Amino acid sequence: MAKKESTKDKIIRVSTRMFLENGYSATTVQAVSSELGISKGNFTFYFHSKEDILAVLTDLLCKFQRELMEYEAGEGISSLLSICLELMSMAAACEENEVAKDFFISAYQSPVCLEIIHKSDTERAKKVFAEYCSDWTDEQFREAETLVAGIEYATLNAVDKAISLETRISGALNTIMTIYNVPEEIRKIKIEKVLAMDYCSIGKRIFKEFKEYVEQKSEVL
Repeated sequence: MAKKESTKDKIIRVSTRMFLENGYSATTVQAVSSELGISKGNFTFYFHSKEDILAVLTDLLCKFQRELMEYEAGEGISSLLSICLELMSMAAACEENEVAKDFFISAYQSPVCLEIIHKSDTERAKKVFAEYCSDWTDEQFREAETLVAGIEYATLNAVDKAISLETRISGALNTIMTIYNVPEEIRKIKIEKVLAMDYCSIGKRIFKEFKEYVEQKSEVL
């Protein structure tokens, strides 16, 4: 017998759909509560604010995106190319979809969500860049990831469309890999590879597949 969906999971599932269809900024707690047919007080019993749900989704999306990009890159677990492809695809999604941009930017602007991003990306960086930063401490990786998050945020929130997406991403990826001591020749190869991939298509799929992923899970926590 299928397990009955809890109110908490219903809130997450419906919020996800509304965030990704209508926009995170445009979706209110009252709107989610009305859609579910519950009181605002019932909502806040499980989540104090919609930012709390954004934090849950940010954690899930970090893991989901990592697996998707590793699959698309085809170079194994925690590959350098998958990191490059992730930023490229996110930027492409933001370029074409204001709802996607609103979601990503809201996550980077939230202290709670940004801490989740920092923690997730730092752990991955320690694996991906280990050979280039073999003498680094955990603190150095955390400091580097703080810089990287700033670069990612600026890249996703770009307002000057006169500079092409490819140029912006190439510069961002080159800077990020330089921070982690990746040799110039390897940086060049990875950037050329990611630019040759169908990153726009992957960017369009991220939210569609993520929404389906959340909807299909009976327990997301």
